[in-house]
Amino acid sequence: MATGGPMDGVRLLHDIRAVLGEGLYWSAAEARLYFVDIRQCRVHALQPDCGECRQWQLPDLVGWVIPRRQGGWVAGMRDGFALLQLGDEASLQPIANPHPGQRGMRLNDAKAWRDGSIFAGSMSDSDAAGAHGRLYRLRPDLSWQTVDSGYHICNGPCFAPDGQLMYHTDSYLRTIYRYRLAADGTPGERAVWKVFAPQEGYPDGMTVDADGCLWVAHWDGGCVSRFAPDGSLLRRIRLPVSLVTNVCFFGERLQRLAVTTARDGLDAATLAAQPLAGGVFEIDTLGVCGLPAAQFGG
Repeated sequence: MATGGPMDGVRLLHDIRAVLGEGLYWSAAEARLYFVDIRQCRVHALQPDCGECRQWQLPDLVGWVIPRRQGGWVAGMRDGFALLQLGDEASLQPIANPHPGQRGMRLNDAKAWRDGSIFAGSMSDSDAAGAHGRLYRLRPDLSWQTVDSGYHICNGPCFAPDGQLMYHTDSYLRTIYRYRLAADGTPGERAVWKVFAPQEGYPDGMTVDADGCLWVAHWDGGCVSRFAPDGSLLRRIRLPVSLVTNVCFFGERLQRLAVTTARDGLDAATLAAQPLAGGVFEIDTLGVCGLPAAQFGG
């Protein structure tokens, strides 16, 4: 197992100081890293090698954006799924609100599966201790369904290379679950895959590499870990910030790993000790390759 100190194998890509950076997506066609700042209701597009970063202001909280095969994007908003166009300005067209009338609920994290559907989780901003969160599936025909419930803070859906396993996290419980997926993507029973110890923080965003290993961001743990499919720790990379939120492979050969972070809720003393909190970082993968990210099929 390899470990390291702050900035060992880590470099700053962009000192954007996001309040709550999240929702990373690598657009190979544009050579841009897309991500969101949930609290500031913004979508960002970063060209990682030159540092140029464009942003769009949205009218409400946004948890993630995933591109559509036919052009444009799908966004996970506070009030549900929406079609998104990113031109000179951003424009939204609502699709469906899966939690109408539920105060404090919002969509939080999502990824597209190989058939073009999106698996997305929800959470309550006002009652994290309550198990109000659900796991939804948005299909390419814009229909949706609840596929599981009883979550507190849904995070990090990701899929094994063959598409037959899905990993999904309840950050509040420090637990990563695993589902077996049928040929049509229907999830089987939820099974505990790994539980974090308190000193490890909380599992947040995740991705799977070409070897089927999971890279997991540690909220309040200040690191990113790579785990083997059996849950054993292979590598742990420390960052100079405590709130690590999401990870995403990028670059021409998908051998680079981007990491978003946050400064949400940190007091002045902590921010003074962590001046790069909210930045976007890159971790040296030591030659490990990622998998191409799927798009929404609708």
